[in-house]
Amino acid sequence: MADEIKLDISPMYEGERIRKDDLWVELGGPKADGFELSLATPMDQIEDGKVTVVGPDLGEMKEGTTMPFGMVFKVGGEKIEKDLESIIERRNHALLSYISGLMHLNQRYDIWMRIGKSLKKKGVTSWVQIFKPVIELYKAEMPFIEKMEITVYTDPAEVKKQLANAMEVYKTRDARAKGLHDEDVDVFYGCTLCQAFAPTSACVVTPDRPSLCGAITWFDGRAAAKVDPEGPQFPIPKGTAVDAVSGEYEAINEMAAKRSGGEYSRMLLYTFFDAPHTSCGCFETIGFYMPEVDGIGLADRDFKGATPNGLPFSTMAGQTGGGKQVVGFLGMGILYYFSPKFLQADGGWRRIVWMSKGLKERVKAGIDEDMMAKIATEDDAKDIAALKTFLLKVNHPVVEGVTRKVDNKKITEGWKLEDISDEIKEKVMAYIEKTGGDINIDTVKSELALTEGQFMQVVEALQADGVLE
Repeated sequence: MADEIKLDISPMYEGERIRKDDLWVELGGPKADGFELSLATPMDQIEDGKVTVVGPDLGEMKEGTTMPFGMVFKVGGEKIEKDLESIIERRNHALLSYISGLMHLNQRYDIWMRIGKSLKKKGVTSWVQIFKPVIELYKAEMPFIEKMEITVYTDPAEVKKQLANAMEVYKTRDARAKGLHDEDVDVFYGCTLCQAFAPTSACVVTPDRPSLCGAITWFDGRAAAKVDPEGPQFPIPKGTAVDAVSGEYEAINEMAAKRSGGEYSRMLLYTFFDAPHTSCGCFETIGFYMPEVDGIGLADRDFKGATPNGLPFSTMAGQTGGGKQVVGFLGMGILYYFSPKFLQADGGWRRIVWMSKGLKERVKAGIDEDMMAKIATEDDAKDIAALKTFLLKVNHPVVEGVTRKVDNKKITEGWKLEDISDEIKEKVMAYIEKTGGDINIDTVKSELALTEGQFMQVVEALQADGVLE
């Protein structure tokens, strides 16, 4: 009987990677649709322990193929509430990874799974054989789950349909989270669920800074800590702010030091540059600093091209993940983009110079209205040179210096010339002679590709040389 196959299941397998040579089938990820969804359901509407497969079963999948994949968990129990859906959903990352020969990454609509050839050799032919034990794992690790039923979707049309339904559920959850802010609460929540893959990762979830994986809001963290006090989500009393603008709290620093094994002693919530939040590999988007323009770019997982710094999402993700603090790179969840505290210490939206087009469209409601047209996409700039031209044309704040909104403090000085070459001096002198000294800054930007400040730098150099009075 298929059900009699015994899988190797242990936390020791969590973090296992399945490489291409060992791959039986790939599910979701960069090449196909995928999702996971947990739904709090009345007990009388759940057939406990049942696993249904809609579409080709595992044994019918051709070796080496990539398939769309979805899984819906109906969960019931006296203590189960809507706020626990995301937590149960997110725990799937760990529990599926307990199975030797199975790799699970990411969350929500970004899931990426690989099934290894070792499971095929063991005789596994059905998703039922995998998810029956998963139900038992859930009940063992989350005793408040009294009933559970799982439906697995592999039919492409059905996956697409169910994914659309799931997106509406995610949207409803996120809408609720947007109405609460850090000032409204006296407790934040921590999460160490990703430490199997990122040992020094220590995630902080606040109303204004949801998890970077996008799966856990403050409400979710509160619900999880309440029903599972020994689990990976735990309360962090907010306490005293060392610096409210950057989001530095004594309690968060203490948590970071403890949960990272002493790797870090500080972790700030609203900044990119000084002791930034750790990033595991599950982040929905990545931010990257471009010193050539003194601005920040943003890309999501769906963007497959190279960003203006020449790097694709996948390369930057490899440099950023693993639970590291990397100044200049930062993993972030989509919901954070709608927060009034979005990178506020660094200038917020006034510091953002480039976004992948799909991401910009997706979060446009969160972007400051006066910045919408000043942030480039891949349609406007594919490299640093083109980005500089665009930013000059739209008079982006980074050009002359960013004044952050939160405290009206000017935090950057604008673009400066580190080396004023003879060639630049000659171009500026030729322009001055051509215009008879009637300077038009817009023309300076378009013809000389210089900011007003840079132009004046050259003028001062020419005066020092005695060429201009």
